[in-house]
Amino acid sequence: MGYKKHTFRLWLRPYQRGVLLVPLISWVAPANLSEGCLLRPSLRYCWRRFGWRPDVVVGDMGYLDADTKRHAREQWQVAVITRLREKMLLVPPFETPTRPVCPHGQSLEWLGYDAATQHHWFGVREREPLCGCCWQASECPREFSFAAGDHETLLGLLPMSTRVTQRLLQQVRPWIEPAQSYEKNQLGLSQVFFNSLRLTWTMCLLADAAVLLRAIVMIREPAPPPVLLDELLPRQLPLGFHE
Repeated sequence: MGYKKHTFRLWLRPYQRGVLLVPLISWVAPANLSEGCLLRPSLRYCWRRFGWRPDVVVGDMGYLDADTKRHAREQWQVAVITRLREKMLLVPPFETPTRPVCPHGQSLEWLGYDAATQHHWFGVREREPLCGCCWQASECPREFSFAAGDHETLLGLLPMSTRVTQRLLQQVRPWIEPAQSYEKNQLGLSQVFFNSLRLTWTMCLLADAAVLLRAIVMIREPAPPPVLLDELLPRQLPLGFHE
Protein backbone atom coordinates (compact mmCIF):
# COMPACT_ATOMS: atom_id res chain seq x y z
CA MET A 1 0.00 0.00 0.00
CA GLY A 2 1.45 3.35 -1.02
CA TYR A 3 0.97 6.65 0.77
CA LYS A 4 0.59 10.19 -0.48
CA LYS A 5 1.58 13.48 1.13
CA HIS A 6 -1.08 16.20 1.20
CA THR A 7 0.20 19.65 2.17
CA PHE A 8 -1.76 22.75 3.15
CA ARG A 9 0.55 25.56 2.00
CA LEU A 10 0.71 29.18 3.08
CA TRP A 11 1.55 31.95 0.61
CA LEU A 12 4.10 34.31 2.18
CA ARG A 13 3.27 37.68 0.68
CA PRO A 14 6.22 39.59 2.23
CA TYR A 15 8.53 37.76 -0.18
CA GLN A 16 8.42 40.04 -3.23
CA ARG A 17 10.79 38.20 -5.61
CA GLY A 18 8.25 35.50 -6.42
CA VAL A 19 5.46 33.36 -5.03
CA LEU A 20 6.78 31.56 -1.95
CA LEU A 21 4.64 28.72 -0.59
CA VAL A 22 5.58 27.04 2.68
CA PRO A 23 4.03 23.95 4.30
CA LEU A 24 1.63 24.79 7.09
CA ILE A 25 -0.08 21.41 7.65
CA SER A 26 0.77 18.04 6.10
CA TRP A 27 -1.24 14.85 6.05
CA VAL A 28 -0.10 11.37 5.07
CA ALA A 29 -2.89 9.15 3.78
CA PRO A 30 -3.30 6.13 1.50
CA ALA A 31 -2.65 7.06 -2.12
CA ASN A 32 -6.24 6.29 -3.16
CA LEU A 33 -7.75 8.76 -0.67
CA SER A 34 -9.13 11.99 -2.13
CA GLU A 35 -7.56 15.17 -0.75
CA GLY A 36 -10.94 16.92 -0.54
CA CYS A 37 -11.78 15.27 2.78
CA LEU A 38 -8.68 16.82 4.40
CA LEU A 39 -9.77 20.44 4.01
CA ARG A 40 -12.10 20.55 7.01
CA PRO A 41 -9.58 19.10 9.50
CA SER A 42 -6.91 21.42 8.08
CA LEU A 43 -9.00 24.50 8.82
CA ARG A 44 -9.93 23.13 12.23
CA TYR A 45 -6.29 22.46 13.08
CA CYS A 46 -5.27 25.96 11.94
CA TRP A 47 -7.73 27.51 14.35
CA ARG A 48 -6.86 25.20 17.23
CA ARG A 49 -3.09 25.45 16.79
CA PHE A 50 -2.61 29.06 15.61
CA GLY A 51 -5.90 30.81 16.50
CA TRP A 52 -6.04 31.79 12.83
CA ARG A 53 -7.60 30.58 9.61
CA PRO A 54 -6.95 31.66 6.01
CA ASP A 55 -9.44 33.92 4.29
CA VAL A 56 -8.99 32.16 0.95
CA VAL A 57 -7.99 28.60 0.06
CA VAL A 58 -7.00 27.79 -3.53
CA GLY A 59 -7.26 24.11 -4.42
CA ASP A 60 -7.21 21.78 -7.38
CA MET A 61 -10.14 19.84 -8.83
CA GLY A 62 -10.13 17.48 -5.85
CA TYR A 63 -11.78 20.22 -3.75
CA LEU A 64 -14.91 20.63 -5.88
CA ASP A 65 -17.14 19.05 -3.22
CA ALA A 66 -19.96 21.53 -2.66
CA ASP A 67 -20.65 20.42 0.93
CA THR A 68 -17.03 21.03 1.94
CA LYS A 69 -17.06 24.49 0.36
CA ARG A 70 -20.36 25.32 2.01
CA HIS A 71 -19.06 24.22 5.41
CA ALA A 72 -15.91 26.35 5.02
CA ARG A 73 -18.01 29.36 4.02
CA GLU A 74 -20.66 29.06 6.72
CA GLN A 75 -18.56 27.84 9.65
CA TRP A 76 -15.19 29.49 9.01
CA GLN A 77 -15.96 32.32 6.54
CA VAL A 78 -13.29 30.85 4.25
CA ALA A 79 -13.54 31.07 0.46
CA VAL A 80 -12.50 27.84 -1.28
CA ILE A 81 -11.54 28.60 -4.88
CA THR A 82 -11.19 25.97 -7.60
CA ARG A 83 -11.53 25.88 -11.34
CA LEU A 84 -14.85 24.99 -12.87
CA ARG A 85 -15.10 21.41 -14.02
CA GLU A 86 -15.57 20.95 -17.75
CA LYS A 87 -19.23 20.72 -18.82
CA MET A 88 -20.42 21.83 -15.36
CA LEU A 89 -23.74 23.66 -15.66
CA LEU A 90 -23.81 27.42 -15.11
CA VAL A 91 -26.30 29.23 -12.88
CA PRO A 92 -27.55 32.83 -13.00
CA PRO A 93 -26.10 35.40 -13.33
CA PHE A 94 -23.25 33.68 -15.21
CA GLU A 95 -23.27 33.56 -18.99
CA THR A 96 -19.69 32.25 -18.85
CA PRO A 97 -17.61 31.40 -15.76
CA THR A 98 -16.12 34.91 -15.85
CA ARG A 99 -19.03 36.99 -17.17
CA PRO A 100 -22.15 37.61 -15.07
CA VAL A 101 -25.08 39.17 -16.92
CA CYS A 102 -28.63 40.26 -16.22
CA PRO A 103 -31.57 38.30 -17.72
CA HIS A 104 -31.33 40.49 -20.85
CA GLY A 105 -27.56 40.14 -21.39
CA GLN A 106 -26.19 43.30 -19.76
CA SER A 107 -22.79 42.72 -18.12
CA LEU A 108 -22.82 42.96 -14.33
CA GLU A 109 -20.12 43.80 -11.80
CA TRP A 110 -19.81 42.21 -8.39
CA LEU A 111 -20.76 44.71 -5.68
CA GLY A 112 -20.14 42.63 -2.56
CA TYR A 113 -21.28 39.85 -0.27
CA ASP A 114 -23.94 40.26 2.43
CA ALA A 115 -22.92 37.88 5.21
CA ALA A 116 -26.22 38.29 7.06
CA THR A 117 -28.31 36.99 4.16
CA GLN A 118 -25.49 35.02 2.45
CA HIS A 119 -26.27 36.70 -0.87
CA HIS A 120 -24.04 38.28 -3.48
CA TRP A 121 -25.00 41.56 -5.11
CA PHE A 122 -24.25 42.35 -8.74
CA GLY A 123 -25.00 45.63 -10.50
CA VAL A 124 -24.69 47.55 -13.76
CA ARG A 125 -21.57 49.71 -13.72
CA GLU A 126 -20.69 50.16 -17.40
CA ARG A 127 -20.48 53.71 -18.71
CA GLU A 128 -22.68 52.92 -21.72
CA PRO A 129 -24.93 50.05 -20.66
CA LEU A 130 -27.56 48.35 -22.78
CA CYS A 131 -30.25 49.34 -20.30
CA GLY A 132 -31.46 52.22 -22.49
CA CYS A 133 -32.65 49.68 -25.08
CA CYS A 134 -34.28 47.34 -22.58
CA TRP A 135 -38.07 47.25 -22.44
CA GLN A 136 -37.94 46.73 -18.64
CA ALA A 137 -35.55 49.62 -17.95
CA SER A 138 -38.14 51.69 -16.07
CA GLU A 139 -38.82 48.87 -13.60
CA CYS A 140 -35.28 47.49 -13.25
CA PRO A 141 -33.24 48.41 -10.14
CA ARG A 142 -30.02 47.54 -12.02
CA GLU A 143 -28.87 45.57 -8.99
CA PHE A 144 -29.48 41.85 -8.46
CA SER A 145 -28.85 39.43 -5.60
CA PHE A 146 -28.00 35.74 -5.80
CA ALA A 147 -27.62 33.22 -2.99
CA ALA A 148 -24.05 32.06 -2.39
CA GLY A 149 -25.31 28.51 -2.00
CA ASP A 150 -26.75 28.40 -5.52
CA HIS A 151 -23.33 27.30 -6.76
CA GLU A 152 -20.39 26.98 -4.38
CA THR A 153 -17.82 27.17 -7.20
CA LEU A 154 -19.25 30.03 -9.27
CA LEU A 155 -20.56 32.02 -6.31
CA GLY A 156 -19.56 30.69 -2.89
CA LEU A 157 -17.87 33.32 -0.76
CA LEU A 158 -15.88 34.85 -3.63
CA PRO A 159 -17.47 34.72 -7.12
CA MET A 160 -15.58 33.20 -10.02
CA SER A 161 -15.86 36.43 -12.04
CA THR A 162 -13.93 38.63 -9.62
CA ARG A 163 -10.44 39.83 -10.47
CA VAL A 164 -9.08 38.36 -7.22
CA THR A 165 -10.38 34.89 -8.03
CA GLN A 166 -9.04 34.93 -11.57
CA ARG A 167 -5.62 36.14 -10.45
CA LEU A 168 -5.40 33.44 -7.80
CA LEU A 169 -6.35 30.72 -10.29
CA GLN A 170 -4.10 31.95 -13.09
CA GLN A 171 -1.05 33.24 -11.22
CA VAL A 172 -0.93 31.53 -7.82
CA ARG A 173 -2.52 28.12 -8.38
CA PRO A 174 0.13 27.07 -10.99
CA TRP A 175 2.86 27.56 -8.35
CA ILE A 176 1.58 24.61 -6.31
CA GLU A 177 3.02 22.09 -8.78
CA PRO A 178 6.56 23.59 -8.64
CA ALA A 179 6.39 23.49 -4.83
CA GLN A 180 5.43 19.82 -4.94
CA SER A 181 8.06 19.16 -7.61
CA TYR A 182 10.77 20.53 -5.31
CA GLU A 183 9.83 17.98 -2.65
CA LYS A 184 9.46 15.09 -5.08
CA ASN A 185 12.53 15.67 -7.24
CA GLN A 186 15.14 17.74 -5.40
CA LEU A 187 14.40 16.15 -2.04
CA GLY A 188 14.05 12.73 -3.64
CA LEU A 189 10.62 11.69 -2.33
CA SER A 190 9.54 10.43 -5.75
CA GLN A 191 12.47 8.01 -5.96
CA VAL A 192 11.25 5.77 -3.13
CA PHE A 193 8.01 3.84 -2.74
CA PHE A 194 6.98 4.01 0.92
CA ASN A 195 4.87 1.15 2.26
CA SER A 196 5.28 1.99 5.94
CA LEU A 197 3.15 4.77 7.42
CA ARG A 198 5.69 5.53 10.17
CA LEU A 199 8.57 5.83 7.69
CA THR A 200 6.46 7.88 5.29
CA TRP A 201 5.43 10.29 8.05
CA THR A 202 9.05 10.74 9.17
CA MET A 203 10.22 11.48 5.62
CA CYS A 204 7.38 13.98 5.11
CA LEU A 205 8.30 15.83 8.31
CA LEU A 206 11.92 16.02 7.15
CA ALA A 207 10.80 17.34 3.76
CA ASP A 208 8.65 20.04 5.36
CA ALA A 209 11.55 21.02 7.63
CA ALA A 210 13.85 21.38 4.61
CA VAL A 211 11.31 23.54 2.76
CA LEU A 212 10.79 25.78 5.82
CA LEU A 213 14.54 26.25 6.32
CA ARG A 214 14.91 27.07 2.63
CA ALA A 215 12.13 29.67 2.91
CA ILE A 216 13.81 31.29 5.92
CA VAL A 217 17.05 31.64 3.96
CA MET A 218 15.25 33.10 0.93
CA ILE A 219 13.45 35.69 3.09
CA ARG A 220 16.57 36.74 5.01
CA GLU A 221 18.82 36.86 1.96
CA PRO A 222 19.14 40.46 0.78
CA ALA A 223 17.62 41.23 -2.59
CA PRO A 224 20.13 41.79 -5.42
CA PRO A 225 20.57 45.40 -6.59
CA PRO A 226 18.27 46.35 -9.48
CA VAL A 227 19.67 46.35 -13.01
CA LEU A 228 18.47 49.27 -15.11
CA LEU A 229 18.47 47.24 -18.35
CA ASP A 230 17.06 44.09 -16.77
CA GLU A 231 13.92 44.07 -18.93
CA LEU A 232 16.01 44.29 -22.11
CA LEU A 233 18.39 41.46 -21.25
CA PRO A 234 17.86 38.11 -23.02
CA ARG A 235 16.46 35.18 -21.10
CA GLN A 236 17.54 31.57 -21.49
CA LEU A 237 16.25 28.52 -19.65
CA PRO A 238 19.05 27.04 -17.49
CA LEU A 239 19.46 23.33 -18.18
CA GLY A 240 21.80 22.64 -15.27
CA PHE A 241 24.14 20.28 -17.10
CA HIS A 242 26.98 21.28 -14.79
CA GLU A 243 25.18 20.00 -11.69
